Amino acid sequence: MTTLTDDPAHTAPAGRPQNAPGSRQAGPRLGGTAWLVWRQHRAAFWTLIALTLLCVVVMVFLRGQVVDYLDAHPQKSGGLPPDFEKYTARLFSFGGYLGYVPLLTGVLLGAPLIAGDLESGTAKLVTSQSVSRLRWLTTKLAMPAALIALSTAVLAAVFNWWWSPVKGRSDTLEWTSGAFFDVTWVMPVAYALLTFVVGVAVGMLLRRTLVSMVVTLGIVVAIGVVWDRFRLDLGNLLSVSTDKGVGPGAARPKLPAGAVQQGEGTYFLTSSGARLDWTACLDKIDNDRAHTACLESKHVIGWSIDYLPISQMHTMQWLGAGIMLAVAAAIVTFIIVWGRKRLL
Repeated sequence: MTTLTDDPAHTAPAGRPQNAPGSRQAGPRLGGTAWLVWRQHRAAFWTLIALTLLCVVVMVFLRGQVVDYLDAHPQKSGGLPPDFEKYTARLFSFGGYLGYVPLLTGVLLGAPLIAGDLESGTAKLVTSQSVSRLRWLTTKLAMPAALIALSTAVLAAVFNWWWSPVKGRSDTLEWTSGAFFDVTWVMPVAYALLTFVVGVAVGMLLRRTLVSMVVTLGIVVAIGVVWDRFRLDLGNLLSVSTDKGVGPGAARPKLPAGAVQQGEGTYFLTSSGARLDWTACLDKIDNDRAHTACLESKHVIGWSIDYLPISQMHTMQWLGAGIMLAVAAAIVTFIIVWGRKRLL
């Protein structure tokens, strides 16, 4: 029986030794299972590389437009020109598109990875030769994972570079949005690797490519819903307050640059330090005197606002990425253990 190491593609041509004088020395080449995995999935790998390079080119071009516009319209106050919306809209939209990368890696790369081999019988053929199941599984996981990590890291770095000239200068570009939080720094790498191994695990269990892709789609969407719900809980809420009253002339608290308001809105602050919901005394809002008397009876002295400072962004991203990578590591362990014992 022919083994992977006996593949003619990996042997020297007859009649000329590989290291004979005058022979052309070939560069380093993949061999064994690494060569097989690349051959099997080269179309998907090259597509991922091409799309990454295309996105990089587009982002570099659009960032150049942003910088040119800002240079031509300097704003001493730190804000943005009134007609800058089209540039911020492009940035926000592109970040939203990059947010689909984890979904695509899970469904298109993860789910078919092992399910396709199980469905076609390739897994049984490969592991019946000189390749152990452990070696085959680790190679199948490692090569796509390395490429996914590299591609998402490049996309995250270039997108962050594009965002940096206007970061924290526009209310429409809040860093807590998934269009920025999930696609910059370390987050997209961890997120894509998590969805990738989820897809691999689903494919290994269901053993059918199409079914695995559909189920993976549902699981990844559920992960996204849960993540959107709990993402901001990774931060430490801060508060800013005033004690100059809440009348028409009283100024509300001013948030630091780049901070994003959280909670239900602006709260009433009482003399005891307690906070009341902004709906307190709302039923008397049509009568100024009655409304003022109501607030005074509750000892309201000012406003209070909860917010997340932009300085916490990287810490929150590292925490989120750490959680995702820990879950991904647990899934990889399951894949290896299950695959070695019950794969075929």
